[in-house]
Amino acid sequence: MARKNPKVEEVNEADIEVTGHPKTWVAGVPGVYHSMEPALTHMGVSRAAKTLLALNQKDGFDCMSCAWPDPGHRKTFEFCENGAKAVTWEATPVVIGSEFWAEHPVSELRQRSEYWLGMQGRLTEPVYKPAGEDHYRPVSWDQAFTIVGDKLKGLASSDQATFYTSGRTSNEAAFLYQLFVRAYGTNNLPDCSNMCHESSGWAMGQTIGVGKATIAYDDFAKADLIIIMGQNPGTNHPRMLTALEEAKEAGASIVAVNPLPEAGLMRYKNPQKVKGIVGRGTDLADQFLQVRLGGDMALMQAVSKRVLDAEAANPGTVLDHQFLAEHCEGLEELQAHLAGLDEAAVLRATGLRAEEIDELADRYLRADKVIITWAMGITQHKNAVATIKEIINLLLLRGNMGKPGAGASPIRGHSNVQGDRTMGIWEQMPPAFMDALGKEFSFDPPHEHGIDAVETVRQMRDGGIKVFVAMGGNFVGAISDTDAAFAAMENTDLSVQISTKLNRSHTVTGAEALILPTLGRTEIDMQESGAQFVSVEDTVSAVHASHGTVRPVAPDLLSEVAIVTRLARKVVGDSVQADWAGFEKNYDLIRDHIAHVVSGCEDYNRKIRQDGGFVLPNGPRDSREFNTPTGKAMLTVNELEHVERPAGTLILQSMRSHDQFNTTIYGNNDRYRGIKKGREVVFVSPEDLAELGLNDGQHVDIHGIYQDNVDRVLRNFRVVSYPTARGCAAAYYPEANVLVPLDSVAEGSQTPVSKAVIVRLEPAAVAPAVT
Repeated sequence: MARKNPKVEEVNEADIEVTGHPKTWVAGVPGVYHSMEPALTHMGVSRAAKTLLALNQKDGFDCMSCAWPDPGHRKTFEFCENGAKAVTWEATPVVIGSEFWAEHPVSELRQRSEYWLGMQGRLTEPVYKPAGEDHYRPVSWDQAFTIVGDKLKGLASSDQATFYTSGRTSNEAAFLYQLFVRAYGTNNLPDCSNMCHESSGWAMGQTIGVGKATIAYDDFAKADLIIIMGQNPGTNHPRMLTALEEAKEAGASIVAVNPLPEAGLMRYKNPQKVKGIVGRGTDLADQFLQVRLGGDMALMQAVSKRVLDAEAANPGTVLDHQFLAEHCEGLEELQAHLAGLDEAAVLRATGLRAEEIDELADRYLRADKVIITWAMGITQHKNAVATIKEIINLLLLRGNMGKPGAGASPIRGHSNVQGDRTMGIWEQMPPAFMDALGKEFSFDPPHEHGIDAVETVRQMRDGGIKVFVAMGGNFVGAISDTDAAFAAMENTDLSVQISTKLNRSHTVTGAEALILPTLGRTEIDMQESGAQFVSVEDTVSAVHASHGTVRPVAPDLLSEVAIVTRLARKVVGDSVQADWAGFEKNYDLIRDHIAHVVSGCEDYNRKIRQDGGFVLPNGPRDSREFNTPTGKAMLTVNELEHVERPAGTLILQSMRSHDQFNTTIYGNNDRYRGIKKGREVVFVSPEDLAELGLNDGQHVDIHGIYQDNVDRVLRNFRVVSYPTARGCAAAYYPEANVLVPLDSVAEGSQTPVSKAVIVRLEPAAVAPAVT
């Protein structure tokens, strides 16, 4: 079955093709083609059928891409284009042979693109790079665990190690991973949530007592109004489009708030319906507000002020007074604060006309049931926490919390990042969890908070972190300030990556480095007690089982659970009362402990075997109960801030292309935005190009403008004239990470500010090579 790595050509950015005409609809027949063509080409008919027909099914495996929830009634083809690409990328039978490591020094691999690295195939054997050498070389599993164990046990303090987690890690592996780390003696558990939805958790935790969505999947079809903010579902969670289509068919109004006119917010041609193949499909957004980057907070405040003004004009008829009186605090303070809101400042911050904001307010006032949903276009700003608090304010004013068809809906971008947090992957878990964990395993967990992702880079840079261990992910590829992250990782003594395929983080290493290959979610996990399944939690707190369906690509691959348990046996042994060997043999034993430690997971083994799994309790959603210090939801006062743009500069956001998931690049095209055969582009409005004296197609150097005087620059990027918001620009992630200073973070959450980067575009210093 396994095939050796193929020849993969690197893209030549000089060959890039730009249509200049972004699409106005998504999916349809092209969506089907771009789902199936890679699957059949790279996996073959049999493996493609075994995987795709099991994807997101109740007896199959959960998609390793986004965390969009599954409907109660599953279709035969319960997957989207990017879900199919994710499965193809992981389940490919192409493998990296032992000779690869002798042929490719690490220094050469570092020059390769993320696309080339990922296309080399699956990792199948542990490999080790000794200090002072430039090649990985195969080692046995026992040798690999000995290297890690000796290094960890030799540190002067447990806090000199940090343990990162990707959102693809299962609940079972995550629970054991955090147990191992805390048994080792540290809370250094940064994760990918630090870089994406940490702002949502902070804001919602402080206002309504839970950092998760307060809706269920079915609430979309029950809503009167859905406001979609800072989000591109057509690329980042395409199955959401089906829920939006159902909502429109049930009579909902949809408003899109975004700096870019994304095709996935305009029209959806559902490929599983006749009208999606031969008809027009479904028009989605009834109103598009092309907000200026950083202007979302001002927009929410302006709408809330209009709601309060409407109440003042017609007392007792607009606000949900009973809900506010029984369940909320802070109304009077909010009213007083918004009474002085400067309308001119709002219009400058948002770039909108007053009439556009009036229309949104009118839609909100006419709707009895409202959902506001958002993603990283909201969370990756300096004032992200305050902005999300303003979203909560607007929802609370009219009781849009804890009733069908209404609520707050942060959409998680990775399949189990929410489940990992539930299982304890956080550097500052609450005392109740830590006490339960200590009681269950008869030890005293560390009490000091650990470090997050940004602080991890700082401490590696400064020599405080000596060992970096990653359960999945691509840490140096995903984090901000790329050059600083690279230098920090190279300052460690040992870096360890538990991975399915190659990525940038395997090429930027500590003095010593290990890669430990692991099973993918698509693969059958056979242990001593039989085939195992794992569990995951989606973005609406539904927990369900995931069963691999295809034979592993190599016989000696270990599961994430097996890797963690064997590492724990080597490092912490019986210092805690944990049956590490038993956990590897039978994952039910892990779930028995989860049931005793994790709130809401009682009787876990029974509930996870129910048809469709189970839903974790959620106070605001289930009973309008709020786990805040006062027991009430908090309306908050937040000072208006917006991003100032000095003359001659633009505000740049990073974003994904359609052919990628996070830092994984499936291809070098972005067909909905009209880009082919390249990624090194910057999208700028034609009006801004004229103002700056630049031309469509010109090559520029993009300089980040910050007071630290570090010249962060992307060179030779092609300018694409594009209908962005005025004063705003966009470039692809992770390439644009180099422009974001490490210390540019959201207040409170420490999330990198990747959606408001002040840049200056200058004609390229060196002309691009032309083929």
